[in-house]
Amino acid sequence: MNKVLILTHDTYEDLELWYPRIRLEEAHIETVVAGPEKHKTYNGKHGYPCRSDIAINEVNAKNYSGLLIPGGYAPDKLRRDPKVLELVNEFHKDKKPIAFICHAGWVLISAKILRNKRVTSVAAIKDDIINAGAQFLDEPLVIDENLISSRTPKDLPVFAKALVEMIG
Repeated sequence: MNKVLILTHDTYEDLELWYPRIRLEEAHIETVVAGPEKHKTYNGKHGYPCRSDIAINEVNAKNYSGLLIPGGYAPDKLRRDPKVLELVNEFHKDKKPIAFICHAGWVLISAKILRNKRVTSVAAIKDDIINAGAQFLDEPLVIDENLISSRTPKDLPVFAKALVEMIG
């Protein structure tokens, strides 16, 4: 099973969803987009639409080999959903890859899985990462066990490559 779950909500960072999604699909890895509502169109920060395939409440983590959480401002909305936090914890417990970029670290902070991990994020949430007990590294890509993190869209080439390699 090579299928990656992608979480979305309004104001996701357009490139951080679409670039890795396309790279995964080029590698013949299926992607499924989950949003608060099934078959709803969510708009990115720059207006690019993404239609959800499934509602977050319908997701079973066991059906996926990895999780992608794009940044933007969507993570601030997603982290308030108990089902999102439950899913993140299930992926983490099962040691499945969790790729997160930019502001997506907020979701992992709220899921309380960053203590004693090495990660990166956009500089704006560096203090949040540190306060969650993680070691913040200002690097384009940080991999710690099953966690794959990057800072911003400029890091997408190494981020997407690492995700494809870990899943494939």
